[in-house]
Amino acid sequence: MADLAEKIRSLKKEKGAVILAHNYQRPDVLDVADFIGDSLELARRGLEAQAEIIVFCGVSFMAETSKILTPDKKVLLPSLAAVCPMAEMVGVKEVRRLREEHPGVPVIAYVNTRSDVKAEADICCTSANAAAVANSLPGDEVILVPDANLAQYVAAETGKKVYFPRGFCYVHSKILPEAVSVAKEVHPDAEILLHPECPPETLALADHIFSTSGMLRHAQESDCKEFIIGTEEGMLEVLSRGVPDKVFHPVGGVCVQQKKVNLQRVFDCLNEEKNEVFVEKDVADKARDAINKMLCLKSL
Repeated sequence: MADLAEKIRSLKKEKGAVILAHNYQRPDVLDVADFIGDSLELARRGLEAQAEIIVFCGVSFMAETSKILTPDKKVLLPSLAAVCPMAEMVGVKEVRRLREEHPGVPVIAYVNTRSDVKAEADICCTSANAAAVANSLPGDEVILVPDANLAQYVAAETGKKVYFPRGFCYVHSKILPEAVSVAKEVHPDAEILLHPECPPETLALADHIFSTSGMLRHAQESDCKEFIIGTEEGMLEVLSRGVPDKVFHPVGGVCVQQKKVNLQRVFDCLNEEKNEVFVEKDVADKARDAINKMLCLKSL
């Protein structure tokens, strides 16, 4: 593995490539990444990167977002099978149906959506900025797709009426109150940090609700020395690296899709420059507008 990692680092220099890795990736993939973060951070890193090739270690909607924002760069996805199930739960027809049912109500597309769904939206959001995006829109109603739990969190945070389909993350939706309560009993001094994709009844137990990047920042700044973490378990590796003097206890499961990216697949896709991601121009242009509206908000 060490030899393979060194080959990847050499290839990066040779090809002028940058490797972006989501927080839920395997530890050995994190080791070869130039940047590690959540969806919003990596979208910005891709824009800023002085690289001809972007290897996006994550799931397909993330690589598509990177391609939309940097159409002149070659974006590679190590595993074409790494597809987020939640992103596939809502399509264009569902978005149009919601628009018809709620005329004049703006549509927010969570970044965890397909490119064609983003193209149908007025603006995009991530878990880090969903409430701020909703507050930036006129009126007291919004449509948010696809995640029902995130939508209910946004409604609670903003006071707006939020219409949503029944999409969900199969990892976060299984983080139930019982597991969090047991963890708190075992670790009474720990703060509870939960991801907003968790069910509302679970979020009610949180000390703080954060995206993955928010969890890391809070752990770095907090006086607390111990945390219960309610998100995909790979985040514990990122937290332990970023805050090695503190203790983290998981109550989340594994995203099988994120783990389909491994070191061999990173090497193969960069070495052969295969698994290139493409987005149709008309779809990309509309989706880019929705993403840029999010990125340009001063409050984010």
